[in-house]
Amino acid sequence: MKTLKLLLGILFISTSLVSCQRDPVYVEPVVPTISLNQLLSSHEIWYVDINKTVGFGETPFMQFAFTLSFRNSVLYANNNLVGLGDQGGGYGIPIGTYDAYDMILDVDHDIDGFDSFDVYQIDDDTIELYNPFDDTSYFLEGYDRSNFDYEYVFYDNIHYFLQEYEAWEKTFTSEMGVLNEFDNENYLQFLAADDDSVFRSSQDYGITNTDNIIWDYTGVYGVGDITDDFYLKTLFLDYDSFDDENFELTVLNDANIELYHITSGTVYEFTGRGYIQILRQKEDGSPSTNKKDLKKRKQKTPKKANPRESTRA
Repeated sequence: MKTLKLLLGILFISTSLVSCQRDPVYVEPVVPTISLNQLLSSHEIWYVDINKTVGFGETPFMQFAFTLSFRNSVLYANNNLVGLGDQGGGYGIPIGTYDAYDMILDVDHDIDGFDSFDVYQIDDDTIELYNPFDDTSYFLEGYDRSNFDYEYVFYDNIHYFLQEYEAWEKTFTSEMGVLNEFDNENYLQFLAADDDSVFRSSQDYGITNTDNIIWDYTGVYGVGDITDDFYLKTLFLDYDSFDDENFELTVLNDANIELYHITSGTVYEFTGRGYIQILRQKEDGSPSTNKKDLKKRKQKTPKKANPRESTRA
């Protein structure tokens, strides 16, 4: 995770709030004065504002991506929060190739195959990618790597970060704190399914292969914000079989988190095991379709019909 100054976060938030006050789909597109290739390369990073999506369809690789970059016919994406800002020099990983012509963007994704979009320039920093095959529009906001706030995106999506490991292993328990039931829990797993709210826990110990963990309990979880501290989060675990547990969650680095148990005053540290990279590669260099790669961004705003009409014959 690349650390940037908090000021950039404030600017990012301010820009997002201003842009959220209008619905881009009703804005008359700008008549481009440059080619589509020049437009796509006018910004190093295009942030996929998933909550501005209009339409009822989904393009899989767009749902995975936090950012896209168009570099010499190769399409790059930041699909993971682990390594965000560092992976690929900030561009992420290559996920396919593209061809841009006559305001049409054709994408050949390494796993999903061919897709095509009509591109509309909304303003100097915003483009709309309209998929005529499922009548859905995605809106991308342009930045350069130097002014894109990777840190804000990371902390605003902590619940996805928790899903990027197959399991979290308890590696430290403080001597301070009252004995409690959670002392017996040694592994946590946050599942990327349904509404991103299911977790499992285990009292196993010293398991080297996460596939061999026996999950004892299940429930729902949630991550919340704390007023006046953007970097500190709350985590609650609502067990199906007994009372819930509440923590303050601190991210120590890309592979370690700290949980402060509010009731007992105990501090725990957990280390991520089994990093799940979206669109990973096999040993022979070919893309993997590992079924564990299920994490995708969910649109929090209500879905609505797209007034955009396809102009293709």
